Amino acid sequence: MKILVIFLAICAITIPRITCVEMEEDNDFADFEEFDDDEPVETGNSHQQSNSNRQQQSTGGGSKKQEDSFDDDDDDDGIVESEDSELFEGFDDEEFEGFNSETDTETENEIPKSADSGKKGGEPKITAAKVPIHFRTHWDSYWIEMLMLVGLFAYFSNYIVGRSRNSKIANMWLSTHRSLLEENFVLVGDDGRKEGEPFSGYVKESESLYTLWCSGRTCCEGMLVELKMIKRQDLVSLIAGLMRPVQDQVQIKVEISKDSMDTFVLCVASKKTATKSFKEINDLSKFCTLVNKPEDKYNVPQGFSVLSEIPEATAAMLDSKLLAALNKFGHLIDFIHISDQYSGVIQQEDPGQLKQPEVERVLIANFNIPPKTDMETLKPMLILVFYIMERLKRFRMSREAKNKADKNRARVEEQFLKTTHAARAEAAALRREEKRKAEKEKILAEEDPDKQKKWEKKEAKREKRKNQPKMKQLSIKAL
Repeated sequence: MKILVIFLAICAITIPRITCVEMEEDNDFADFEEFDDDEPVETGNSHQQSNSNRQQQSTGGGSKKQEDSFDDDDDDDGIVESEDSELFEGFDDEEFEGFNSETDTETENEIPKSADSGKKGGEPKITAAKVPIHFRTHWDSYWIEMLMLVGLFAYFSNYIVGRSRNSKIANMWLSTHRSLLEENFVLVGDDGRKEGEPFSGYVKESESLYTLWCSGRTCCEGMLVELKMIKRQDLVSLIAGLMRPVQDQVQIKVEISKDSMDTFVLCVASKKTATKSFKEINDLSKFCTLVNKPEDKYNVPQGFSVLSEIPEATAAMLDSKLLAALNKFGHLIDFIHISDQYSGVIQQEDPGQLKQPEVERVLIANFNIPPKTDMETLKPMLILVFYIMERLKRFRMSREAKNKADKNRARVEEQFLKTTHAARAEAAALRREEKRKAEKEKILAEEDPDKQKKWEKKEAKREKRKNQPKMKQLSIKAL
């Protein structure tokens, strides 16, 4: 019984304590309720007391510092870190201008209020700094765009003016020489249209190149007139022409008939053009030599060079009329090229090329158009071309000159065969191999065993003969 009484007494003491502890654990705000109970209600007396406390704070600086240190320690102990505080750690203080300064001044002059008054008071207003928006309204800011517009305007204006200028020069040349062309050719300005259609004039290849085809004359297949003018429509070409001046030119190419010209190559040109042509034109580089002192030998004027193959033909073509034209119109004549082996400029060596390029008999004359575009001064140049055509038709070389010309052409042919020997041998081997393959396929397709055996024996003999060492046979005559 005593034990039971003692047990009940212990239970009566411990159970109320356990219940109190559980109630305190369930109430999360029990710690804060103690502070709420201790805070006094603010009245008018309390306001006066706060004013007196402010005066005491101003006088008792030392005691206030000690109290502030204790308050700071208490605040440090009571700081509660949360996730929201971590979110605002990356903000820059300079983004909130005037916020810290206003709060600091307010806290210094602020009267301590109760918790209720603190809840009623609003938070300090955050205002962003007023930054004026800068609009570029000054024309000085668009100088790059203005330069681009001026450049485009200048380019297109030059294109229109240059194109019209070239077209005007071409029409002036045609109107000046049209009557002379119609006297010497049946068809002037053939552009592939039908005969009943009206004359269309030039064929416009580009803004700076006009062509005119004429046909229907003896001793020639036709004549092509090309007006190669300055690229006035291109502003870049005009600027480049200031450093390397160029001229408007008219080139006349006459395709001579086969029976109307002997076999020789000749070129009379200005020194600069002759040097360039000798390096770039195929027939001049292979058949001609540069004549030393042509002024003494052929009486050509100063400033001209002569590229000649047959001296006899050169002396015959450079007669008194042609020399007179060279002396009088030397500033207009660029070159006069006569050839029966004309194939254009020198091409790069192609190992697969087995034939020489096709050649033609031509008379090519290139003339400079005067700067003032006085087309009447160019009319004698066209007459000179017709005179050379008639001169070629009447001229015939001697037998020795013809033999020399034939030897020169045989020499050029032999040089070409030597350079292409390996390529031709390889091509012949390929043709033989293809022929054997075709023959083998034909034998196998017949399904005749006798023919197949004969073909195999034939191939075996050929392979055996091919593999045998080559030996020379010597014949000895009996005494």
